[in-house]
Formats: sequence, structure tokens, C-alpha cells
Amino acid sequence: MNTGLLFPGQGSQKAGMLDDLVQHPAADESLRDMSETLGFDIRATMSEKALQSTAAVQLALLAAGVATARALIESGLQPIAVAGLSVGAFSAAVAAGAISLTDATRLVHSRATQMEKMYPAGYGLAAIVGLNEAQVIRLVDGVIDEAPAVFVANINAPRQIVIAGHIQSLRQVLEKALRSGARKAELLPVTVPSHCSLLQAVADSLREQLQSISMRDPKIVYISNVNGRAVRKAAGVAKDLADNIAHGVRWHDMTTVARELGCELLLEAPPGHVLSDLVEENLSNVLARPITRKNFDALLRFARH
Repeated sequence: MNTGLLFPGQGSQKAGMLDDLVQHPAADESLRDMSETLGFDIRATMSEKALQSTAAVQLALLAAGVATARALIESGLQPIAVAGLSVGAFSAAVAAGAISLTDATRLVHSRATQMEKMYPAGYGLAAIVGLNEAQVIRLVDGVIDEAPAVFVANINAPRQIVIAGHIQSLRQVLEKALRSGARKAELLPVTVPSHCSLLQAVADSLREQLQSISMRDPKIVYISNVNGRAVRKAAGVAKDLADNIAHGVRWHDMTTVARELGCELLLEAPPGHVLSDLVEENLSNVLARPITRKNFDALLRFARH
């Protein structure tokens, strides 16, 4: 069965998430390699207190994604495409063989640390369910002149949109969204305004760092965040890794492209099941399943059938 791998972004984290990974030598080696690069045990990022840090969250997500992907691939899975939302793009790039885990670890640590330093409080993300992109754009445009900056960030599904910016502005948009018929409108557990121009300085820093890193053409098709298209060259992967933090994520387009590439099954790396749910709700003829320690072997057999 043609299979693609999905890697979640910030907001999906949970305490103890790395303890729930599949027990596999490739997974253990990935965590060990990251710990050596960082100079501390990556499992130290898993407590509730530690996960208040943007850096801890993003590093833990990288660890979970790469460990799971390597365990699957070394167990015989041959994915045809990878897609990672936001920081999940780094896991996707490692899984595709476009960048080393060591370099990805350093980049994610730099990315998250800069984000945290720029916006220690007062900013974040919010999700709106039930309105389309054009409706949300109008709501955002309606508060820009009267409140601090707010932007449309992620298009996760045709009627599930994420916005980014100052908390005051986010709350104003959420109130208007509910009055306009949104089924749900709520703040997300993310403390930085990801995927908008407020983080252009971080994108510029990542681009500069990537210039000194040896990137390779991906062995597996990489699907980009910024334009939701298939990428087959190292330069395209590097551009997306740098740019996605300052641009909106076209997640629905990304999973649509995965289907167009022939993916019949999309497996979501831990933790959680948000990306799988989005696929199941919005794409026809594609199965999506979250990977857990308990179902790892069964999903692997199913994917290889």
C-alpha cells in the first residue's frame, strides 16, 4: 500500500510523550543522537513544566517524529512522501534523507530559542472551525486597524483555519468568528505567533544557517508548507525549512498533494491524532492513522500488505 508519513507541529505535545514511543533500536538511537548533540537527555523535555518552553516542545516533537519514522523505515516500510506541519517539517526532512538529524536538531533548537526570546508572552495562535479562508481573512482585516497585529496562519482544512498574532487581537477575531457562525473558536497552547511575518527575523536566521549545512536531494518526496507542493531537490527543502516559520502553512493542500502522489495510507507520527482526523474528515479515498506503541506492528503489517 502506498504510504506517506505525517509529522505534527507545536500544540500536539503532551507530557511523557517520548516514553510512549515504539521500542525499536532505531528509535533509541535517534533519541541518543539528539541527546549527544544537545548536551542533555532529550527525555528531560517531557515534563509538564519543561513543555512550557517552546524549545523543549519543538525538540521533543522532532525526537518523536524522527524516532518513529526511522523505526518504520528500518522495519521495512517504504514511504513515498513525507509532510510535516511547521516544526514537523524538520522531522519530514530527516526522514526523507535531505538533512542529518544532528543538523536538524541544531536548527530546531535555534529556531525555537529565537521564537521564545522574541515573543516571551502576549502572543500566540488560535483556531477557527466552521468558517472558510475568505471569511476568516475578512474578520482579520476587520481588526487590523483597531488592534495589534494578527494574521491568517495555517489552512489546516477548508473550514479549519489558524490565526496568529497578539492575544488581544486573537480574542477579538475569535469573538467575531463565533458571531459569524463558527462552530469553534479558541486559543491554542502555543505562546508564539508562528507562521506570519512577525517571525521573519527567525526565517532569515535559519536561511543563513542552512547555507553552511550540507543538504541532499530527498530520497522520499517532501511536501512543502509554504506552497503545498511536492519538492524533490535539496534547495527546495532548505527554502521551506527556513521560510515556513514566517509564512502560512497550506496543510490541506499538502495532504491533497500526498493523495495526488498516490498515497493510500497516511501514518501520523506521535503524539496525538489531529492530522489523521483532518485527513479522515477532508480527503476521500485516503486512510489516516496515528502511530502508537500499541498499534505500531499492526500498522506496519497493514502498510506493507
